[in-house]
Amino acid sequence: MKTLIGTKLGMTQITSEDGVVIPVTIISAGPCTVTQVKSAETDGYTAVQLGYGSGKNLSNAVKGQLAKNKLDINPKVLREVRVDELGEVKIGDEVKADIFAIGDVVDVVGTSKGKGFAGTVKRHNFNTSRHTHGGNGVVRKPGSIGSMYPQKVLKGKKMAGQMGAAQTTIKNLKVAFVDAETNIIGLKGAVPGPRRGLVMINGKEMK
Repeated sequence: MKTLIGTKLGMTQITSEDGVVIPVTIISAGPCTVTQVKSAETDGYTAVQLGYGSGKNLSNAVKGQLAKNKLDINPKVLREVRVDELGEVKIGDEVKADIFAIGDVVDVVGTSKGKGFAGTVKRHNFNTSRHTHGGNGVVRKPGSIGSMYPQKVLKGKKMAGQMGAAQTTIKNLKVAFVDAETNIIGLKGAVPGPRRGLVMINGKEMK
């Protein structure tokens, strides 16, 4: 299992050995604690639950789970990760940034920046109406949203609404550097979300 929960710190750039400037996102990744292990025999599937950060005002369900597993921690975030094989993973294990190495390929899941209510031109890249004579006077409205048949607005119609603030996955980012002592990971390219936003780094094998 190569998965870590972390916090996006921001972006910077590094220079490679051949002088190429590389944009890098800095992530404070882990340490994460294994708070629960699910097996096919007891739960019907195999998964590992990770706890990250230091929180407060935990729900009674989470407190009961931690007490049952004899864990003296108050994680801010709990995330479950499906795995094919559990291996030697056990409750209480710590997962740190050193599970990744330079050159590893990862997928990063985060929540994109919220941009509020947006119209169709900004949200879906619609064209505007004519700006010349003969136009309707409102160049950014979406136009007709219905049809002759069926006489209704179809589900999934692209319209104005909340933009951003949605779960986003960026695939196939390469690990640029790893600092095992401070649990800092640098990923080549951009990662969704604002600074101090929560992200999940999932390692993968390139075929």
